[in-house]
Parts: sequence; structure tokens; C-alpha cells
Amino acid sequence: TRRKGGSCSETLGSHIKVLQLFKTLHRTRQQVFKNDTRALEAARIKINEEFKSNKSETSHKKIEELIKIGSDVELLLRTSVVQGIHTDHNTLKLVPRKELLIENVPYCDAPTQKK
Repeated sequence: TRRKGGSCSETLGSHIKVLQLFKTLHRTRQQVFKNDTRALEAARIKINEEFKSNKSETSHKKIEELIKIGSDVELLLRTSVVQGIHTDHNTLKLVPRKELLIENVPYCDAPTQKK
């Protein structure tokens, strides 16, 4: 049957993209928040809530916008989130994932003066 807002192939294509995005977000969540039970659970709930709240969306254009937002969120999580561990009340130890580390970037400890 044909749904309002697009052809069957558009609807099927969107359905596949949505499912792939859902799985990708959960995989990224598991990598980014590894060993952090609270963050893992909070991210799981948020992802599931967002997808559930838009489950009945039929507009192809709106679905594509939501897919774009979800993809942007996944990229942001994957490339920008770094875990920190409290070592004492004043210290936080950062634990970057391998994929976040960039090699061959020169580091300058001394600040430079703007001219």
C-alpha cells in the first residue's frame, strides 16, 4: 500500500535508513560511554525516546530531516565526546578513545602573541 507523503520505495528506503541510524547510534553509544553504566543507560533511553516519539512520522521530508539530525548527533558523539574519570575530588583523568587521537599534530606549550 502507498502511504501519504511518498512512494513505497521512498518509504522503504527511509525505513531502512532509520533502522541503520538507530543501530549505528546504539553502537556509537556503546563505544563512547564504555564502562560508564549511567551514561550508557541515559543515552540508551534518550535514543529510544527520540525514535519512539517520531515513530508515526509520515512526511518523507521530515523523516529525512530527522535522519540528518540523528547522523549529526552520531558524528558529534563519535568525534567529540571524551570520557573522564574522577581520580579524587579535584582531579579528572581523561580517557580518549584511539580514534580520537590525532598523530603528527605539533603541540606548542607556550602561548603565542597575536600581532
